[in-house]
Amino acid sequence: MVNYILRDKRFLILLFVINLFGTIYGYMWYGSQLAITPEIFLIFVPDSPTASLFFTVFLLFFIFGKNVPYIEALGIITLFKYGVWAVVMNILTLIVDGSLSPAGYMLMLSHGAMALQGLLYAPYYKLKLRHIVVAAIWTLHNDVIDYVFEMMPIYSSLSNYMNEIGYFTFWLSILSILIAYKFTITKNKSINA
Repeated sequence: MVNYILRDKRFLILLFVINLFGTIYGYMWYGSQLAITPEIFLIFVPDSPTASLFFTVFLLFFIFGKNVPYIEALGIITLFKYGVWAVVMNILTLIVDGSLSPAGYMLMLSHGAMALQGLLYAPYYKLKLRHIVVAAIWTLHNDVIDYVFEMMPIYSSLSNYMNEIGYFTFWLSILSILIAYKFTITKNKSINA
């Protein structure tokens, strides 16, 4: 039943539209930070919308029965990573501030869904190890840009914890890469064995 729904064209188009608008909203959410970001770092600052963009591109191709393995690898790794990351950061904001805005709860829900949808479509990705390696390099490089060059998303109440958040984010990246490998490469090996 789940397999049927995930492959249904009407559902895929709906999911594509939701992700497209979510991606656009995400880039708009980063507008003030992008305005003060040096040009060389612009591509690395809006993490979640770029992850959502990767998945939106995957959906567009998948609707037409095509695969885009590098985009799929970037999608599964970054959707899980930034989906989980945003949920955790909003929970931390709630703990530190004692409250969370309605937008914070909306971000938790939407980013939790991001992480889930990337994993749900894992059986349909056509990945090889090289695709995971390229996506892993992108993801870890993005961590360096965020926490060495200080281009991470601005959560003002969490600014005193940037070292700890950077450490957490690095290990979340490693976990996301391992999950992508497990859900795609390892699973494909066992199917073909």
